[in-house]
This record gives sequence, C-alpha cells and structure tokens, in this order.
Amino acid sequence: MATRDYYETLGVSRDATKDQIKKTYRKLALKYHPDRNKSPDAEEKFKEISEAYAVLSDDQKRRQYDRFGHAGIHARYSPEDIFAGVNFDELFRGFGLGGFPSIFETFFGYPRTRREGPTRGRDLRYAVELTLEEAANGGEKTISFPRSETCPTCGGSGAKPGTSPRACSSCQGAGQVREVRRTAFGHMTSITTCPTCRGSGETIDTPCPMCGGEGQVVRNRKISVRIPPGVDTGSAMRVRGEGEKGYRGGPRGDLYLRIRVKPHPVFVRDGDDLFCEVPVSFSQAALGTEVEVPTLNGTAKMKVPSGTQSGTLFRLRGKGMPRMNGYGRGDEHVRVVVKTPEKMTKEQRELFQKLGELEGWQPSKGVFSRISDQIRG
Repeated sequence: MATRDYYETLGVSRDATKDQIKKTYRKLALKYHPDRNKSPDAEEKFKEISEAYAVLSDDQKRRQYDRFGHAGIHARYSPEDIFAGVNFDELFRGFGLGGFPSIFETFFGYPRTRREGPTRGRDLRYAVELTLEEAANGGEKTISFPRSETCPTCGGSGAKPGTSPRACSSCQGAGQVREVRRTAFGHMTSITTCPTCRGSGETIDTPCPMCGGEGQVVRNRKISVRIPPGVDTGSAMRVRGEGEKGYRGGPRGDLYLRIRVKPHPVFVRDGDDLFCEVPVSFSQAALGTEVEVPTLNGTAKMKVPSGTQSGTLFRLRGKGMPRMNGYGRGDEHVRVVVKTPEKMTKEQRELFQKLGELEGWQPSKGVFSRISDQIRG
C-alpha cells in the first residue's frame, strides 16, 4: 500500500475539491492502468494512486487522513475497507478497460467482500538511532512511537457516551449489500462491503467528541526494548504484539525496529572492526615510543617501534565491536600519523637544522638554490 503523502501521490493540493481529485485520478489511472501500461512499475503506481483516490474521495476518510496521516487510515480501516464505496467500474466505463473487481483480486490479493472473523493488526516500523557505544554494549533502551489505541472516552464504540450505534439502514446490519446488474449475459449478482457502514453493520448518529466516531485515537506508546550487543546500521528487530490493533478482536501486529548507528567522532566502523588515527611526533616515530590509544572501553597502551612511517597500521586484537551472531569481538586498527610541527621554538629549529646537516640536507636553502649549487659545482 501507499506510503507517500496521498496528495503528493495524486499531485493535487490539500484543498483540492472532490471533482479535481476525481479528474486527476482518472487521468493518472488511464496512464498507469495495467491494460494500457506494461512497464514494470505501472502496476505498483496504479495501486498507489488508487489507494490515494479511495481515501481522498471519501469525506470521512479524508478527514481522518488529514488529522492522523497514514496511521489514522490503516488503524481504522482494513485494506479492503479503504476501497469500500468507490465505484471504479464507473470511472473506467467507456474506455474499454478491464473492470476494477478483477484488478482488485489480481493485484491486491483479495476480493471486494469483507473478510469475516478476527483480523491481525498492521505491523509498524520505527527507526532507532544509537551511538556506537550503545551499539557495542547493547542493553535496554526506551523508545516512543505513535500507535492507535482504543478511545478512552467511548471505549471504542465511536458513539458519544450515553448513546449507542444503531443498525445500518442500508444493509440492515449485515455489513454487505447485494447488487444485481443486467448484462448481455443475463443478471449478475455481486456482494460488496456496505459503503454506508463500511462493513461494520452499524452507523453512529452522535459521534464521540474525543475520536470523532472512529473509536480509536493515536497516542504515543512508550516501551523498553533490549538491544543486542554488536548491532549495526540496517539491523532489524521484531517486537511481537506492539503493532496496530487487530480487527474484530484480532491480535495486534508486530513492531519492527530498524537500527541506525550514528557516526562517531573518533572511530570508523567496518563490520566488526574499528579504525582510528593517532598522531605521533617526528622524534616518537624515529626513536619509538609507547602511546595511549582510545578504545570503546577507555584507553590502551600501544608500542610504536622506532622508524615507524606515517600511515602505518597497527592492530589491537579484540578491541573492536562484539560479533552479533557469534563469539568474540572484532579488532581495532590504529593508523599512526606523523605530525609536522606547525610552530617551532628557536631551539627546536636549530635541532632540526643540525639534523638536516647530518643527513646532508641544508634546510636554509630552497630547492632552486640547491640546484644552482649543483650547476656551479
């Protein structure tokens, strides 16, 4: 189903009239209808614009969408109920295209009749952002996300307290309507979800002021989840039973968490390994030294042998990230960077000049002066 903004999907403004929405949808539907357009993405585009039209062409669904967005629609309506009451056959009549009922079954996977019995609620998806340290150590993390809940004022009935829903006059409480059409092949009977009550069999004369007759409100749900050590960006976790409410007493869906690990100011991660840079001076690199290097759990001592060149990599075994699907940890790789002093004291400059003379180098002369000396010599 669609995830983009419905108005953006159809390319209409949020104050567009029903006629403008209908005209725009007909144009797009004829462009992407599978009987006309055989491109690979046409089918998905047709589904997307059809869902957007089904919601925006219905006053009540549109109000629900404007108020709560996609969460408000999918929390209130089952997939087939989103399309209830829309006569797609009429929209395509006269264009020589296939009827919408067959398309509905082929592309959306179910007929245009209401499914009986309890139905599982929709799954939810939520992005969790972690620091590198949190990803390494794991543990409990509290998250908050929007989810539909039973309206506390009406208890889910949708009716104002003190009143009750009544049986739908269009379907007499059946939730379905029977339509008989006369065709060239005889009379054809179709059973569809009642467009008045959307299959519930009830209508509400006095809606609840809290939920507007929807029986549900969108509230922030706060839960604590356990993050396993070693997760990385792109890792997914499932929390059972924390998705949207089910229909007709069905179980809740699940909550899927998508992990994103924030960039670290010191370390760069590559799988289970970590990389960092440590500066050393000329004298330290030349003579050798022992330096403190950062790790995820503090610092560690690392020996820098004499004669170390800038850019040399050293490995600290077991100082990387925990292996999420195995035992042990990755390694930490430390790149030694020899830093050139930007400012020197007089004594330091004299020492470097002496070193240059010992190496046969004359720092006081530039490159062109040395070339001139060689030519004269």
